[in-house]
Amino acid sequence: MSNTSKKSPVSRSGRFSGGPAADVAQFTESISFDWRLWEHDLLGSMAHATMLQTIGVLTKAELKAIINGLDAIGKEIATGKFRWKDELEDVHMNIESELTKRVPAGAKLHTARSRNDQVALDVRLWLRDEITALLREINTLQRALVALGEHNADVIIPGYTHLQRAQPVYLAHHLLAYAEMLERDCERLWDCYSRVNICPLGSGAIAGSTLPLNRELVAELLGFVDASGRPQLTQNSMDAVSDRDFALEFAAAAAILAMHISRLSEDLILWAGSEFNFIKIADAYTTGSSLMPQKKNPDVAELSRGKTARVYGNLMALLTLLKGLPMTYNRDLQEDKEQLFDTADTVRATVRIVAAMLEHIAVNRAACAAAASDPALLATDLADYLVLRGLPFRQAHHAVGAVVALAEKTGKALNQLTLAELQSVDKTFGADALAVFDLKTAMAKRNLTGAPGTKEVAKQLARWRKQLVN
Repeated sequence: MSNTSKKSPVSRSGRFSGGPAADVAQFTESISFDWRLWEHDLLGSMAHATMLQTIGVLTKAELKAIINGLDAIGKEIATGKFRWKDELEDVHMNIESELTKRVPAGAKLHTARSRNDQVALDVRLWLRDEITALLREINTLQRALVALGEHNADVIIPGYTHLQRAQPVYLAHHLLAYAEMLERDCERLWDCYSRVNICPLGSGAIAGSTLPLNRELVAELLGFVDASGRPQLTQNSMDAVSDRDFALEFAAAAAILAMHISRLSEDLILWAGSEFNFIKIADAYTTGSSLMPQKKNPDVAELSRGKTARVYGNLMALLTLLKGLPMTYNRDLQEDKEQLFDTADTVRATVRIVAAMLEHIAVNRAACAAAASDPALLATDLADYLVLRGLPFRQAHHAVGAVVALAEKTGKALNQLTLAELQSVDKTFGADALAVFDLKTAMAKRNLTGAPGTKEVAKQLARWRKQLVN
């Protein structure tokens, strides 16, 4: 952030006769990345100061001076005028040191507070905001999926298993599968939020304080409350300063979210390829080749798929970081932030860009219709036809398999076989058997809840449209 100085960090106590060596100071600094906690550090300090005034540690005048001083520092940071100092190690000491220079009462601000519970507070405050913002962005992505489905509500494509054509589905049904995945991501994030939203301040370095702190007031001032407005406080000071489970939970939820986006991106990449040709991604969200002038590469989708790897890596790094730590706080925990920050930045940026890309995708209706017209997609419907005529499913399945083999042998499509050819396999086939291959009729029959039937897909689109508005 700034040129490294050999000055002794303010955070070193009278226990030390001098400051650390310059290389040690550089190795241990975290201001180069934890500066982004500044706004939350200010909020936490203001709440802590307000509480200190209520218990008599600060006068009203001192509290006002501290609040005004912190507010002024915040404005300077926001406008880029504040000078971060590497020798002060971290965001907490940079702000406190500057405050103390300007406001003598600032020296009292750290009363009954350690950087151990201070950083735990700041990260929780920061992560609450990140989760809230990410949830809004996921909502936007879900809206984009629903909109693309609605604009192409009548488009049918092959559904795939093992990347082989399986059965026909509406394109909207396929897209809504991702809306469902993203909804589970939202549920996981909200569940994670409930454990982030617990106030650790007042835990001190490890063992709380002998001063009569009002932890409940701080929690209420900072919004650490449940649905009924009751303050949510950590219940063990040792756990409070060393707990990073909430960060792990977020990283895990983010990894699952990234996996879902990666799967969506993979589908888009396949669909955009000439072998499928189901969609065209707008030029603004693709790139060309430095050698091959005909190329139009789905780089945005590929990077969205690729960034999943770094989100997974961040989760593993955090798990590995924490696995061998004894109670309580250890400096190792300084290493949690870069992974946590990067995960939040990566998933939020990816969700935003994929949502924007979906808004700039055109569906190739002709290519989709040609692929969906493959009568082999309705082979299972032919088996169901036999079941309705009294044949046990296993026998029906075997019979239709034989019909497929016959079609391949004769070089015909399934719907081109004659009644005689069908009955040569099984006499259960009737004159109406070939009506099974009417795609419109076949889709109209799929009306179980969650199925890709015409009415059911329309119902699900309407449900999602309503849900995403609320």
